Amino acid sequence: MTTQQGIARVPRHVAIIMDGNGRWAKKRMWNRLRGHREGAESVDIVTEAARMAGVEYLTLYAFSTENWNRPADEVSGLWDLLGDFLEKKKAKLLNNRIRLHFIGHMEHLPEKTREKAFRVKRETEENGWDMTLTLALSYGSRDELAYALRTVAEKVKSGSLRTEEINETLISEHLFTAGLPDPDLIIRTSGEVRVSNFLLWQSAYAEYYFTEVLWPDFREKEFLDALRSYAGRTRRFGKTDEQLKD
Repeated sequence: MTTQQGIARVPRHVAIIMDGNGRWAKKRMWNRLRGHREGAESVDIVTEAARMAGVEYLTLYAFSTENWNRPADEVSGLWDLLGDFLEKKKAKLLNNRIRLHFIGHMEHLPEKTREKAFRVKRETEENGWDMTLTLALSYGSRDELAYALRTVAEKVKSGSLRTEEINETLISEHLFTAGLPDPDLIIRTSGEVRVSNFLLWQSAYAEYYFTEVLWPDFREKEFLDALRSYAGRTRRFGKTDEQLKD
């Protein structure tokens, strides 16, 4: 079935490494926070485009565990920007039946920002939803895996879990992304070609799409271009082309 955007096969779950806000601002001789504010507009536009295209899950890499090493004024400004963004866009999320979700160490966020985030999350969950927007905040995939393995080890130690019960499904259930399907398509903007500690376990069979476009310039057209690229690929999951035809 082809969507109204002319896309034959839409991924169920799209994840995006949003990169290039700082470089976008630097090219214009503006401060980095100006780039982050413009990047927030891309978040709004791409979220709506994903909803219209029929994407069920959209996950955005918003703040990594490594981003805490950035200048304190930039980090503080980012949290203020996130809180303001969620307040302003809450009505739109509710009207579009989009549930807000988070992965990462939310306990590390400033209390004011965390309270706003969880309030909007709760309201969108109560409203019912057709799409889930997940923001990865204070998130790092290696840290996530270590956290999951510590949790599993504690269960083995306490006797509530046997080692022979440990399998891929059980590990997935102990990740921050438990309850979310693995991403089908991962997009990275700004010309960088690396995964940057994002969804390492979950992306085992994801398709990747890299673009030179900086995140503040990544809008509906660029997003739909990525979906069309995905639609033209064959996902084999270890099988041959002949097997897929059977």
